[in-house]
Amino acid sequence: MKFKKTLLLLVFIPLLSFSAHKYYLSLTQIKYKSEAKSLQIIINVFMDDIETALNKDYKIDLQLTTKKELKNNDVYFEKYLKDKLEFKVDNKIQKFNYIGKEYEGDLVFFYLEIENITEVSKIEVSNKILINHFPEQQNLVKSKVGNKNKSVLLSKEETLAILNY
Repeated sequence: MKFKKTLLLLVFIPLLSFSAHKYYLSLTQIKYKSEAKSLQIIINVFMDDIETALNKDYKIDLQLTTKKELKNNDVYFEKYLKDKLEFKVDNKIQKFNYIGKEYEGDLVFFYLEIENITEVSKIEVSNKILINHFPEQQNLVKSKVGNKNKSVLLSKEETLAILNY
């Protein structure tokens, strides 16, 4: 009987610790569309995390997906992304256009585009999304240029990725 209790504690307690753990992860997907001469970028983050960050940074109350959601929240999303992201293509800083956002479950998807890109041999990404508010935050960057795929995991210690094609 004592053996069963010990075994139960050794197995069950670690499982509880995993279920209570919160992951802090964003995904940035970059795809070069040669026919459109643009980089199309999709970023997804956990809704509660981005809401916390923007509420603290801009002293607002977004209340995402509720009836009280701020009507002009895209202004804050765009400002935040422009503060936390930077893209260089072939050593030239590129400004992105904020296309919009979409909610799906507990995620927010942001759509961005960098226009007038005729070719790509190197992309540098500086991604500081949510780093200030969540020290464990990791930002996964995946890219596709032609038939080449690259990915890198960024963190508070390393916020810059250089992707060569």
